[in-house]
Amino acid sequence: MITPASEALVRDHTVYACVMGSRAFGLATEDSDTDRRGVFLAPTPLFWRFEKPPTHVDGPAREQFSWELERFCELALRANPNVLECLHSPLVEHVDEVGRELLSLRDAFLSRRAHLTFVRYASGQRRKLESDVRRYGRPRWKHAMHLLRLLAGGRDLLRTGELVIDVGGARDDLLAVKRGEVPWPEIERRMARLAEENDAAVVSSPLPAEPDRARVEDFLVRTRRASARAADPA
Repeated sequence: MITPASEALVRDHTVYACVMGSRAFGLATEDSDTDRRGVFLAPTPLFWRFEKPPTHVDGPAREQFSWELERFCELALRANPNVLECLHSPLVEHVDEVGRELLSLRDAFLSRRAHLTFVRYASGQRRKLESDVRRYGRPRWKHAMHLLRLLAGGRDLLRTGELVIDVGGARDDLLAVKRGEVPWPEIERRMARLAEENDAAVVSSPLPAEPDRARVEDFLVRTRRASARAADPA
């Protein structure tokens, strides 16, 4: 349950907020939810206490989730797919000076680590889908659609060095999967092919082997210091 203190962090200290999910991916339909994601900067003096500020806040609005800046950067440096995609949303709702610098660092977070994280995440999702097929005779079609989307996005990131989350011309094919119009064996074939294409793309990827951790850390330290000075201008 969200507390007044954590709600205040999101309300008063958000540096970046965007819409994610189907609306950001170009897959929205009439019944699609609006998923909101954000990053807040907890004031530096809060870290001087025994009880630290939260690393994330679920809420306060429905379908809203926010990360504290440091946690967000840690996950992005690890090539967490959800966090990297959040940085590349085309639907930005709020951004301040700190948020703009965070967005300017998007390339610093990208690396060939994405090969492991995107494919590993997809593999975990595939196992869940296979379990559903065994139990119910069919997968969760929406999850199958997003798995294919994720694998295609990871492949293109490795090939080009750029993360584009809007599915573009693949929209109709993916929505057909969501509607259950594509047989499960065909979905399995597509997943296997996309996984192989990810494996092939990483070999000659223009992405660096590791993210630019020093550049991100410099940003984080400067931001924390500025927050401390703002809290104690004397």
